[in-house]
Amino acid sequence: MVELKNELLTIRVAEKGAELQSVKDNEGREYMWQAGPEWPRHSPILFPIVCSVNNGTYRVDGKEYHLPRHGFARDKEFTLISQTEDKVTFALHESEETLAVYPYRFNLAITYRLEGNHIHVIWHVENTDNQEIHFQIGGHPAFNLPGGKTEGIIKLDNEDPIDILQSYADGSHDLVDIPMDADMGILEVTKSFFRNDSVKIHKSQTHRAMLLDTNGEPAVTVDYKTPVCAFWSPFGKNAPFVCIEPWYGLGDHRGFNGEFKDKPLMNHLLPGASFMSKYTITIG
Repeated sequence: MVELKNELLTIRVAEKGAELQSVKDNEGREYMWQAGPEWPRHSPILFPIVCSVNNGTYRVDGKEYHLPRHGFARDKEFTLISQTEDKVTFALHESEETLAVYPYRFNLAITYRLEGNHIHVIWHVENTDNQEIHFQIGGHPAFNLPGGKTEGIIKLDNEDPIDILQSYADGSHDLVDIPMDADMGILEVTKSFFRNDSVKIHKSQTHRAMLLDTNGEPAVTVDYKTPVCAFWSPFGKNAPFVCIEPWYGLGDHRGFNGEFKDKPLMNHLLPGASFMSKYTITIG
């Protein structure tokens, strides 16, 4: 476990999955979900897929491969590459084990940088193969609901009507837009809000989500550039947390059985090329 600390925040990151596991302010308040029977993770990295491929199977040049939900990066041991007072970088590259389920050579680097009350989460994917590679990447940070409650309020930066993807309780979705149940960008995180699994806003309709405290002020703000932001908490478990998830990708929609490279919101890199993006968590 690596710890970074400044005058406002202390964060802890595990080498397994390069996972952010704790964010505390200078009064010792914990903002990240600390894992438990409701959900055993904190903030997994989603790579090389987001969500699921249908029946756990996908195809590259007609050959079938198998990946679990959200890919393998979250369960791999990353290597600590560098650490300073305010920044730490971890890396993962292909192995015989990953090549058996994802036939591409890559370097995945995850950096966390502290800046005041901001945590910058930086993704860097490099194609080290001699062929074009295809991937998706996403974040899945889980934040404690203020006051230890099981319900809360999220405020988006878009007050116009917003469409979400038609989703189902089994985690699948259709490429069909439906109106989101929100008023002026306010999402009420209630016990029924996640009855159809995650709520997926796509088409870059939002770029900021604020989890409000019991006084209606921002407790946690997530800023992102991703085309998709999803929100999730395990339905029926009365879990006192909500995930705010920036995604460069989507799972297979119902009925999709095409090539991996043709999945909606797939990212492509030619040999030697790289991809970099980030999202930012702000406390208070």
